[in-house]
Amino acid sequence: MAALLQARNLRAFYAQAEVLHGIDFALNEGGITTILGANGAGKTTTLRAVCGMVRTQGEISFDARRIDGKRTEEIARGGIAHVPDGRGTFLQLTTEENLKLGAHSRRDRAGVARDLALVYDYFPRLKERMKQQAGTLSGGEQQMLAISRALMLRPKLLLLDEPSFGLAPLVVQEIFRILGTINRQHGMSMLLVEQNATLALNLADHAYLLEAGRVVMSGTSEEIQKDPAVRRSYLGY
Repeated sequence: MAALLQARNLRAFYAQAEVLHGIDFALNEGGITTILGANGAGKTTTLRAVCGMVRTQGEISFDARRIDGKRTEEIARGGIAHVPDGRGTFLQLTTEENLKLGAHSRRDRAGVARDLALVYDYFPRLKERMKQQAGTLSGGEQQMLAISRALMLRPKLLLLDEPSFGLAPLVVQEIFRILGTINRQHGMSMLLVEQNATLALNLADHAYLLEAGRVVMSGTSEEIQKDPAVRRSYLGY
């Protein structure tokens, strides 16, 4: 299976501080890859590097084209949607206005309407609150909105940064169930950063473990789950 996203010798910097130290990783088209690691390991920085939000060195290829050095807006238009930590919801706008904003670069009005109906089908609570100001939604509903707004771009790759953070367990289970459904039904590729390693490995097919900005382990989710060190440090058994 061809790699949709591939990074080679990727380094990332905040000012002069180097956070990623020459990592390599790949994500297959139609697959879900998760990046695991403790706080400060470089997980969020990896997603930001893919999106052109931090200074990088090395090579990032997406859909057989180099994207390192491109502006964030170009990368988004090229088919990568980012759901950041903190959700990034436009609190003063309604739910539906947020969703339509996600499709602002699209010109296919009929397709936008179909995708709007589709995200309402995936997340019925958003349809119930379509005219409600986004700032009044619960944390779980705001996370659903952030994911749905990214889907309105109709991306080839969805980047998800800590989608479970701060949410009740039942809400998290629902969101991860829907992400799995979207992947299976539409072949949506996903790169997932998630503190809850059990959830992430159950959803993903491949995983990378970061420590201090370096890849220290990679393999299928099943292989990673069986590793004794991962089980002790990240899975709690």
